[in-house]
Amino acid sequence: MPRVNPENLDLIFLEETVWVLVGEVDLPSYDFSLSQFFACRRPWLRPEPIAAIGRFGAATNYDEIYHQLAADEIFLIHSPEQHLLASELPRWYPLLEGLTPKSLWFSEPPDIAIVEQAIGLPLFLKGSRQTSRHQAALSIIRSAEDYYRAIQIYQEDPILRWQDLVCREFVQLRPVPSEPTAKIPASFEFRSFWWRGQCVGAGQYWSTSYHWNSDEERAALAIAQAAAMRLNLPFVVIDVAQTITGEWIVIECNDAQESGYTAISPFALWQNLINEERKFSELHRDV
Repeated sequence: MPRVNPENLDLIFLEETVWVLVGEVDLPSYDFSLSQFFACRRPWLRPEPIAAIGRFGAATNYDEIYHQLAADEIFLIHSPEQHLLASELPRWYPLLEGLTPKSLWFSEPPDIAIVEQAIGLPLFLKGSRQTSRHQAALSIIRSAEDYYRAIQIYQEDPILRWQDLVCREFVQLRPVPSEPTAKIPASFEFRSFWWRGQCVGAGQYWSTSYHWNSDEERAALAIAQAAAMRLNLPFVVIDVAQTITGEWIVIECNDAQESGYTAISPFALWQNLINEERKFSELHRDV
C-alpha cells in the first residue's frame, strides 16, 4: 500500500452535509468524481473541528495521516484504533466469532501440523488484512506442499509480507458462473457499506453476472447488519457470501473509507449516505 500525503488531499463539503477528503488512486472501482454529481463546496472558512470521510485509498501511514490532520482540527471519521478494528482480522474476528469461519493468526508461519490439527485441510490462507490479488494458489491450501509453497511466496510478496498470517476454516461457497482463472473461484458474495449502522449500498462482489432475489438479499443483509452492529463503527464494509448449504456468513470486514465500490452504484451510495447523515443531524440537533 502507498504512503499518502495529506497535503495532496482535496477537502470538500458534500451537499452541505458531510465533509470528504478526496485523493484519486487511479482505480475505476474506487475513484468517483463527487463534484460531477453533487454540490461540492471548498470553503475558505470552515468550522472547527470537523469530521471527514477519507476517500484516498488504502495507506500504510493512516496513523500519521490521522494525527497530521487532527493538528488542523480535521478528524477522520475513524481513529487509528477504529481503522485497525475495521481492517485487521485479528481485531474484528473476536467480535464476529460465530458469524464468520473459524480463524487463527500468527506473526510467524507455524508448522502445518499445528494448523491442520486446529482447522484441518483444506484451509484458506490470507494476510491479516487482505489476499494478494485473490490468487487461488496462495489462498486455497489443500496439502502441506501447498502450504509451504505459499508461505515462501508470502514472505516475498509486497502485499503479504508485512501482514500477519491468517489461517481460516475452508468453507464451500455457492459458486456463480465465471471463466476459469488463476484467481479464487467467484462465489455468491456481496459487498455492503454501512454508515452509522444503516446500509447505504450493497451489491455483487465479483465481476461476473449473478443476482440475489429479495429473500436472499434480506438474509444476507441481516447477517451483514449484525456484524456492523457488533463492530459499531461509523463507516464499515461487510462482505458476506452464501455457503453451498444456504447459510450466510461474513467473509471479511474493511474500513469503508478505503474500500472499492465493486458493482455498487457510487452515486446511489453517496446519495444514501447524505440522506442518512441529514436524518442523523436532525435527530441530534437539539441533543
